[in-house]
Amino acid sequence: MTGWNRREMLHATGAVVAGTLLAPMAGAVGTTPPAAEALAHVAPELRPAAQRMLTLAAQSDPFTDVALPKLRAAGAAGAPAQLADVPVTARQVPVGRGQPDVTVYVVNAKPGGAARPAILHTHGGGFILGSAKQELAYLQQLARDVDCVIVTVEYRLAPETRYSGSIEENYAGLRWLHAHAATLGVDRTRIAVMGESAGGGHAALLAIVARNRGEVPVAFQSLIYPMLDDRTGGAVQLPSFIGAVVWTGTANQYGWRSFLGMSPGTARVPAAAVPVRVADLRGLPPTFIAVGGVDLFAPEDMTYARRLVESGVATECLLVPGAFHAFDRIAPDTPQAQQFTRAKLAALRRAFAAT
Repeated sequence: MTGWNRREMLHATGAVVAGTLLAPMAGAVGTTPPAAEALAHVAPELRPAAQRMLTLAAQSDPFTDVALPKLRAAGAAGAPAQLADVPVTARQVPVGRGQPDVTVYVVNAKPGGAARPAILHTHGGGFILGSAKQELAYLQQLARDVDCVIVTVEYRLAPETRYSGSIEENYAGLRWLHAHAATLGVDRTRIAVMGESAGGGHAALLAIVARNRGEVPVAFQSLIYPMLDDRTGGAVQLPSFIGAVVWTGTANQYGWRSFLGMSPGTARVPAAAVPVRVADLRGLPPTFIAVGGVDLFAPEDMTYARRLVESGVATECLLVPGAFHAFDRIAPDTPQAQQFTRAKLAALRRAFAAT
């Protein structure tokens, strides 16, 4: 993992944090911790990758609306090649309510055989970056590992589209998957929602919307270092070493502001846009949450897991010591990343076997 250039860095992280490597690495408390201090809290095996992220970030400009098109183009250029032996097809799905149709990609559908489980996937990127198309190689491998069908939604990004638009597009994808289960070879009683980073936030919102509307049963939610709380990095301050690598408090506030269309962290923010602001979590599906110990999202993810448990939701929470945001995608050969990936796959397999 030596000698990477900026495009290769974006490629390695995938759409989970596509472009976020270019964000300023200011600590969540508003000051930049010295690299030595930040690295001291990172697991030794992950420090070389963390150092590369810090070096890259030091050469980069902060997020602005003007910079977004360039950042998005850089992420798209770094998308990995798709696997030849796992089929992918694109479909146009109606959203309704005066909104344009949304593109979904169907991964690993094999109609005609025994019905298999399925995942409705929502990609990451801080609500402002990334795309479903950039994630297809990752999802092909995931579908092969779990032996399932995956439908991933090309929801519109913020700030051009606010939370209500992208939430409805993701729900349209879920509703379409459920309605077309028979033609896709899917068991409609074994449909999970899943996402990473902002995609994890979208998956959490999707599970809540599905529960509230009662149209599509969701069997499981897999939330991978999910972005759940608009206050983090703003109204909620954290030690500077938490969120020092890859996705920072400053970047987080920009992402939420873009998504919400208003200042994050205030009483005006609608609960419908932010999972942690939802008062009642009862009746949500069994949940797997996984996050690194120095990821900006670690505190909010652990809090959400605790609230799910207290609401009677069967919940597993994995916290990997010394791991930063998206470490499993950036340093996949480390023992921490391998542990993380094994746990993620095992949770999906158990969920699909239990339903």
